[in-house]
Amino acid sequence: MPDTSFFPRGAGLTVGEIAGLTGAELGAGTEPGIRLTGIGALDLAGRDDLSFFDNPRYAGQLAATRAGCVLVASKYLPLLPEGLPHLVAANVPAAFAVVGREFYPAARTPSAVLPSLGISPRAEVDPTAEIEDDVTIEAFAVVGPGARIGRGTIVSPGAVIAGGCAIGRDCRIGAQVVLSNALLGNRVILHPGVKIGQDGFGYVPGRAGLDKVVQIGRVVIQDDVEIGANAAIDRGAIRDTVIGEGTKIDNQVQIGHNVAVGRHSVIVSQVGISGSSTVGDGVMIGGQAGITGHVTIGDGAQLAALSGVATDVPKGARWGGIPARPVREWLREVRFLTELAKKGRSPRNERND
Repeated sequence: MPDTSFFPRGAGLTVGEIAGLTGAELGAGTEPGIRLTGIGALDLAGRDDLSFFDNPRYAGQLAATRAGCVLVASKYLPLLPEGLPHLVAANVPAAFAVVGREFYPAARTPSAVLPSLGISPRAEVDPTAEIEDDVTIEAFAVVGPGARIGRGTIVSPGAVIAGGCAIGRDCRIGAQVVLSNALLGNRVILHPGVKIGQDGFGYVPGRAGLDKVVQIGRVVIQDDVEIGANAAIDRGAIRDTVIGEGTKIDNQVQIGHNVAVGRHSVIVSQVGISGSSTVGDGVMIGGQAGITGHVTIGDGAQLAALSGVATDVPKGARWGGIPARPVREWLREVRFLTELAKKGRSPRNERND
């Protein structure tokens, strides 16, 4: 089967080199000289690929895999087919991620659409903008007056950088991104369609209807933040909206005005965070969770997908459900209601259903 990936393979690494890179141990009977050049899922990997196994649900795929080597946790060694080269890792997903970055460096960060560097003659850059050396600004991008862009940054086609915005070094600004009233640190990645710094949602009832409340704050995005496609982050109303260092935000997330997100937090797709809420450091928020305004999510807290958060969440807590509460309490209630519903069933009720 031909390799259809958009990311070319390089020379790769030997299994022994992968062990040294990841801290994994050579499995029994595994030759350290086996050379691998790619990664793949168990059911798709070939003899030149590294794969991984960390879920017994895929034991059938493990038994039939054609991968050249598999990363596996020690507790799953009994499930390995005889003779399959393997590496034993303490943290299988982390080790697999390390190898992926090594094999495919071009996939770490988005690259320019066209191979040419510098400022495209078809870009619109205000003469007062401050552009450092080694910046790429592609066709149909617009850079407003007084904007600043740091060395090594790529601005993709159709992006709009409004006046006064500052972008640090080695950033990636995707196609159709719109930045206004925003300050970005270094190595920030904004995937296509991200909108940052537009009005927050603010209105008050007036005599003639709803009167607008002006939003005069900024968005401050610290170093090493990555924001997925079509996410939107509102500027602050009378204070800044802040996204902390190293935080990763998935596609289609909405963050309201005055929200402060701490460092190294993870916010998964379609989460909505209402205005003036605070999210601590190292928080993990599952997909489609909704957080009401003016609440605080403590450091290290975890929120299950589809949760509805209406009150403060303590530091290190694990909450879920609607309204969100401690996970054990939530699951206990779900179990009780399920059992109660079963007890309430009768042939007559079933016919009415």
